[in-house]
Amino acid sequence: MSSPIDEKALIERAKEDKEAFGQLYEIYVDRIYNYVYYRTGNAADAEDLTAKIFVRAMKHIPRYQDKGVPFSAWLYRIAHNLVANWHRDNSRRQMIALDDITHWHVGDESPEFATQLMEDKALLLSAIRRLPSDRQELLILKFVERLSNAEIGDIMGRSEGAIKSLYHRTLLSLREDLLERNGRSPTVATPSRKSFFRRPFSRNR
Repeated sequence: MSSPIDEKALIERAKEDKEAFGQLYEIYVDRIYNYVYYRTGNAADAEDLTAKIFVRAMKHIPRYQDKGVPFSAWLYRIAHNLVANWHRDNSRRQMIALDDITHWHVGDESPEFATQLMEDKALLLSAIRRLPSDRQELLILKFVERLSNAEIGDIMGRSEGAIKSLYHRTLLSLREDLLERNGRSPTVATPSRKSFFRRPFSRNR
């Protein structure tokens, strides 16, 4: 991946140059696709929405301003809004693509959550699916995309403190759910970034 200085220059070029935007696309398409896939649970819908996200990003990048957060947060924000609209328009409850949960990366900050992932993935996944959609999204951004609380807050339109609080409430809810249903406590780990996505902005086209 290019350095932050190179990326800033690339972003400025992309405001007028489609080839430069194509380079940004190559850098971020897998991450955005994975995020959308986890939030829809369907590869075809994820491909369609990912294409729409980058079309919208290309349309609006001339007005992009660096506000001190990574460029990726701007893309995730577009993805967040389009996926939310997709769920609303289709009257669907958000579903996590649970087949890939074994790839989640939890680290040392949630040892109970990590332990539960190793012990009983199906039970944990059922508990995650019962969470409200914003809490599911938070887990995806934190354990799949590995974003900071500040970046997640920018994407979800909340303060860093609010995200931290929501995160702790989410883990508490999972713990209570698991204890109630099976007398156990929670867990997690991060996904490898596979991409099955076609690349309409590729420079080779």
